[in-house]
Amino acid sequence: MMEAIEAPSPTGVLGETRGLLEIPKLLVRSPRLARQPRGGGEPVLVLPGYGAGDASTAVLRAYVSFLGYRTQGWGLGRNTGEVQDLLPRVAERLEELSRHQGCAVRLIGWSLGGYLAREVARERPRAADHVITLGSPVVGGPKYTAVAEAYRQRGVDLDEIEMEVARRNRQPLGTSVTAIYSRSDRVVAWKACIDPFPNEVEHVEVETTHLGLGFSSEVFEIIAERLARRRKGS
Repeated sequence: MMEAIEAPSPTGVLGETRGLLEIPKLLVRSPRLARQPRGGGEPVLVLPGYGAGDASTAVLRAYVSFLGYRTQGWGLGRNTGEVQDLLPRVAERLEELSRHQGCAVRLIGWSLGGYLAREVARERPRAADHVITLGSPVVGGPKYTAVAEAYRQRGVDLDEIEMEVARRNRQPLGTSVTAIYSRSDRVVAWKACIDPFPNEVEHVEVETTHLGLGFSSEVFEIIAERLARRRKGS
């Protein structure tokens, strides 16, 4: 039986601003980050979170490109949160990139972007090599996030979405996943980031906020190591 999950309070989102402190830490720790293992031109597709676009992942993409990977933004504008509309568009983007590069693609997704990354990898396992999620709700959809009440006020049935997410999750993933999460996350309940299904998922806990996940030197090191691990085929 799954442990009860509570959605973060919307008022707690104000504390997310401390995630901006991760930016100066990147500068301080840049020598260490520069020594992380390198890629050999393998393609990496990076997906933004709800309400955000490629600009939000610019720092992350710049670092992954510095490591030697061919890094791409998703190129679909702002993430509207309309999963049913976005999934086929992201799948098409993934397939196009895989064909162009002649190999499977690694995906990195922040928040809802991570959920989308998992789902397109589930649907297109031959085009996806590995998925890295950052604070992504894999249980409940928006039900266990700080925007849950806003969805309810729009008349969205969150219980129905939760059941649909659970239905999809009963189909095993054909791709390995590194799921990075933080108990200090005030946007997505950290328990909703834990995959309770029998998938090949490695959960990695870090100490930062939801906002900080996209700028954390600790997260960047984990990403560098996991990308390199996949390059070695392990």
